[in-house]
Amino acid sequence: MNPLRIRAITFDLDDTLWPIAPVMLRAEQRLDSWLRAHCPRTATAYPLEAMRALRDRVADENPQLAHDFSAQRRLSLRQALLPHGYHDDHVDAAFAAFYAERNRVEHYADTLPALERLGARYPLAVITNGNADLHATGVAAHFRFALHAGAFGAAKPAADIFHAACERFGFAPEEVLHVGDDPELDVIGAHRAGLRSAWLQRGTISWSKASRQSAVQPDWIVRSLAKLTDLLAPPARVSAR
Repeated sequence: MNPLRIRAITFDLDDTLWPIAPVMLRAEQRLDSWLRAHCPRTATAYPLEAMRALRDRVADENPQLAHDFSAQRRLSLRQALLPHGYHDDHVDAAFAAFYAERNRVEHYADTLPALERLGARYPLAVITNGNADLHATGVAAHFRFALHAGAFGAAKPAADIFHAACERFGFAPEEVLHVGDDPELDVIGAHRAGLRSAWLQRGTISWSKASRQSAVQPDWIVRSLAKLTDLLAPPARVSAR
């Protein structure tokens, strides 16, 4: 693939720009602490593991909310709080405590340098199924826009959300590269929508195994955003004098 054909780049967020597992654990712990301080009856009924199970059950029982993690979380909090005598203002405050911690991310070491270099050459945007706030996570300045599945109404790998990003850029799908860590949601979804794709292989598992031997192949497989940056925005050559 000729890199010169790429005119814009979209990025996934969770496990692409930062690891999500430690973030979610801290957010759940912060929520548990908040409930113990402000809503002890609910905290007793729903310790951390029980609250996690409730959230999973709410997600399973409400497939219409599969694209909206914030709505799932709020609904699970309502079900945990209201039967114990608490009110919607408690739901809002509990969600705020959780969400603030959810946005306290630690970027991978290659994230900000890559966004800086790539953003100097290409317009960048976000396509995410998650609910991270770009300003709170410290990356908003690098992106022209963000498409969150919850607000958009559809989640990756649906083609609609990829096509909407291309339309916002004003470029054809084959001129847009999508970068992400998830084989199905990011690479296969982008491929089916007609975009180029780069699989960010943060771990050691091979593409064949990670994709369950999908016939789809990423345009690039890279182990870091630094490598992708070297491919797409190589440093300018300094001529010898």
